[in-house]
Amino acid sequence: FHDLNGAIGLSTIERWCKVTRESGSINLSKSPGRPRIIRTKAAIQKLKKRLSRRNVSARKLSRDLVISQTSFRRVLKDDLQLRAYKVQTEPLLTDEHKAVNRTDAYIRGGIRQKRKFPQKLMVWLGVCSKGVSPLVIFEKGTVDHDRYIKEVLPIALKYGNKVFGNDWVFQQDGAKPHTHGKTQDWCAENFPSFIDKDHWPPDSPDLNPLDYCIWNDFAQSMNWDKVT
Repeated sequence: FHDLNGAIGLSTIERWCKVTRESGSINLSKSPGRPRIIRTKAAIQKLKKRLSRRNVSARKLSRDLVISQTSFRRVLKDDLQLRAYKVQTEPLLTDEHKAVNRTDAYIRGGIRQKRKFPQKLMVWLGVCSKGVSPLVIFEKGTVDHDRYIKEVLPIALKYGNKVFGNDWVFQQDGAKPHTHGKTQDWCAENFPSFIDKDHWPPDSPDLNPLDYCIWNDFAQSMNWDKVT
């Protein structure tokens, strides 16, 4: 029973064993279960021939063959292994057209060479209603909480105090250097006010102008042909 467990019901296995003990073989005179009335072999072949003659909607075919749409879909999917699709129209382009388009794209700067392993550069920027903070550039290595505290937070604090005095709130996203305990302690001790990791509202694109606006505009304004 172990090899067939899960594939065939236990009652079926026991019945087969009984038949084998009594007759020495298993001879199923008919298929188990209720006989098919709609999805018969003749109906399947009839539908297959109709499909091969001309394109017609599934709704019209099911109505012409007097088959419910549910049974019709089962025949298409399970018996004939067919899938619905929509014909996509596209311009008929020759090889000459494609070559001209490719050349034109290259001339207009639409094709750029890309290094396989380019040098990465991380930057930090603060944004507020009065403008943007000085840009902090990390030329080497990754940014952990220690580096974030030493190189970023003092810049943010100096800029915020210069622009707003002592009446402003520092907000950052949920990156690990931002939510680290030491980072949270530094922010609590130095900023006039800040949104800590336990009170940061989830799914708040309006509170992330950098991710949803500034960085995109910044990337589009760059001259990528000069980026190596």
